[in-house]
Amino acid sequence: MVTLGESMVTFLPGGPGRLADVPSFHRAIGGAESNVACALAAFGHTARWISRVGADGFGDHLVERIAGYGVDVTAVRRDPARPTGVYFRTAGDRGTGAHEVAYYRAGSAASAMSVTDVDLTAVRAARVLHLTGITAALSDECRDLLHTLTAPAPGRPPVSFDVNHRPGLWPDDEAARLLLDLARRADIVFVGADEAEQAWGATGGPSAIRELLPEPDVLVVKQGAKGATAFVRRTVTAEAGRVAGPRAATAPSVFEPALDAAVVATTGAGDAFAAGFLSATLRGLPVRDRLRHGHLFAAAALTTPGDLAPPPARDHADRLAALDDDAWGRLRLGPGWTQAEQAHEEANTP
Repeated sequence: MVTLGESMVTFLPGGPGRLADVPSFHRAIGGAESNVACALAAFGHTARWISRVGADGFGDHLVERIAGYGVDVTAVRRDPARPTGVYFRTAGDRGTGAHEVAYYRAGSAASAMSVTDVDLTAVRAARVLHLTGITAALSDECRDLLHTLTAPAPGRPPVSFDVNHRPGLWPDDEAARLLLDLARRADIVFVGADEAEQAWGATGGPSAIRELLPEPDVLVVKQGAKGATAFVRRTVTAEAGRVAGPRAATAPSVFEPALDAAVVATTGAGDAFAAGFLSATLRGLPVRDRLRHGHLFAAAALTTPGDLAPPPARDHADRLAALDDDAWGRLRLGPGWTQAEQAHEEANTP
C-alpha cells in the first residue's frame, strides 16, 4: 500500500477552551494519508508514505513517528527551503461552533510536491495507491501531480481516493469540479454524504451519489453515525493487487450500520475507516466485512483524542466482523477498547 500527501505536526490542547486561552499543548502528528499508512502498517500490512517535509526538527519528528508505526518512509524528501506544516486545534469536536483549528501550512514543503520532484517509481510500485482531495488543494503543482497519478496509463496501480473536501483549503471555487474529476478517475472512492451534498449538491443519499459517480468500481458513501453504503462492481485481488473480475452493468449496494462508540474526538475517524476498508479489501474479504473493518478502525479513532489510534488486533477485528447482525448491533465500544482486548489476550496467553 502506498499513500501520498502532507502530514503535519499537530498541537493538541492540554485542556478545554479557546486557542487564545489554552496555556499548553501536546505534540502529535496528523495527516490523512499518513494516518491511513500508519493504521495499515500497525495492522500488519506493508505500507509506504511519500511526501516532502522541511529539513527541520518538526520534519524529523514526523518521519521518525511515522516510521515508528512500521511505515516505509524512504521516499520522503527533505526540503531545506520550506518548513514542515503545523497546526493547532482546540479540544472541542469539529462539529461544534466552538471548535477552532489554526493551520500553518502555506508554503510548506509538502505544498511543493510535483511531478518532477516525487519518486514516481516508488509511487507506482503499489498494490493500491491511496490519495485524498486535500493534496489537490495545497498548490497548483500538487493538483497537477494528482491528475498525473490518476490518469489512465500502462502500469498505473489501482487508485483509492478519499474526497476529503476541506473548503477552507481551496483558494478558489474550483473544488467541486476538480474533486469530482479526480473521483471519477479512481478505482475506489470514499466520500461522506455530507461532503457530497456540500461540494456537489447531491441530496438524494447514496444512490444519488452513485449516479453522480458511476465510474469507480468501488464507491463507499459514509453516512456518519448511521453507517456506510458500498457499491462494488469489481474489487482488488489479494493475490495480484489489481482490479479484477467482470464489470457488472449495475452494482448492488451493501449497507452496514456503524458501531456504538463513546466518542472522544472525531478527528482521524474517516482516515481510519478508509484504512480498515482497504485492509479488508486487500485481504479479499466480503463487502460486508470490508465495511465492518472500516467501522472497527473508525471506532478505534473515535474513542481516542488524537488523529491516530492503534487499530484492533487482526484476530480481534476478524472475530467482531464475523458477528451476526444482532450481536454487531449490540456492540458498545468505549475508550481504550483496543488496548483492553490486547491486555486480556496477553494475560491469558500461557
